Amino acid sequence: MKKTELLMPAGSIEKMKYAFYYGADAVYLGLVDFSLRALRKGELIDNTNLKTAVEIANSLDKKVYCTLNIFAYDKDIKKLDETLEVIKDAKPHALIISDFGIYRLVKEKLGDIDIHISTQTNILNSESVKFWRDMGASRVILARELSFNQIKEIRKNVPDIEIEMFIHGAQCMAYSGRCLLSDYMTDGVRQANQGNCAQACRWSYKLLEETRPNEYFEIVQDDKGSHIMSTKDLCLVNHIHNLMEIGIDSFKVEGRTKSLYYVSGASKAYRKLMDGKIDENTAFKELQKIGNRGYTEGFFMENNDYTSYSYDISKGLAGEDFLGIFESEKDGTILRSYEILFKNKALLNDTVEIITPNYSTTAKIVKIEHKKMGEVDTANTNDTSLVTFMCDNYDWQKEYNMALLRTKKIK
Repeated sequence: MKKTELLMPAGSIEKMKYAFYYGADAVYLGLVDFSLRALRKGELIDNTNLKTAVEIANSLDKKVYCTLNIFAYDKDIKKLDETLEVIKDAKPHALIISDFGIYRLVKEKLGDIDIHISTQTNILNSESVKFWRDMGASRVILARELSFNQIKEIRKNVPDIEIEMFIHGAQCMAYSGRCLLSDYMTDGVRQANQGNCAQACRWSYKLLEETRPNEYFEIVQDDKGSHIMSTKDLCLVNHIHNLMEIGIDSFKVEGRTKSLYYVSGASKAYRKLMDGKIDENTAFKELQKIGNRGYTEGFFMENNDYTSYSYDISKGLAGEDFLGIFESEKDGTILRSYEILFKNKALLNDTVEIITPNYSTTAKIVKIEHKKMGEVDTANTNDTSLVTFMCDNYDWQKEYNMALLRTKKIK
């Protein structure tokens, strides 16, 4: 049986590296002008470093798929020639496309590159898959509104093209992302399908009665709050092996705007589950530790209803807080110390968890040394401090250069 690919998001080169370290076979990334997730900070992937990203992937025997999946206007098409030259030079392993015009130009100018058809095209049936196969696409990404039985039928009916599907991450309340809510609520400033969605569906709404302009009424459903359009996150962890058995070629995780910790944690959980090293319950426990709005199986089991919405929260909350990134090692007389870039505050004597691609351990912080202040009781957010641990085991030290630090709350 062909191995199913684990495809992770890469919002930056750093996140791409950690996705690979923690188990991804491939990543998808977007150039700023042509991506549905137009990030504006961090080590962004753009025309100047796309080739570097592909070279890093090739050195690790991994793959990079580049998104050109905005809904394009003529002004966007005019920018495309320069971008296609960059892509031709960088040689990513495939392009993800939704627009027919972009598809035509890519086939004309980059005829030998694999093309994956974006979920934005709303592929819901076997005939659509056959259409794109006959057009020369190498892969289709199915709409998230399909059930297991529908996916199984498509796979059976069209065995001669790769099929990719989302298994995890944030969902859109509109049909496969075709939404104008952000455009409307921001007067066209934040256009969703131009890569700049304001996620207006996550906002908290109140009701205003026209003749009582100063009286606001919260919109409440089941006394849980007013985030009436905010969907829970998709999580198909309990169905991975069934999907592998029917021949799905690629499992996709959403989240190019998510943290390095999210990408690493999700990669590790699904990699180990797919490889048979952990069971579904263990994988789900790990997925609860990364950012989420609560989990749902969405349309997958044909019972999508009000329970798929997160009425009380709109922001993804992690079960365990991300504390820091290990940057270097320093040998001590008894215990090794590690230079850590802190993402959240940690205190002396805190019980924490250290994770790497293949190991994890409970640990206690027994010493914190600040670069300027010497020994301290607190490592603050954005500090880089030298930290010493007492651990349950030390196997993780073999992979210290890929280690991450998080809180220890979930038992």
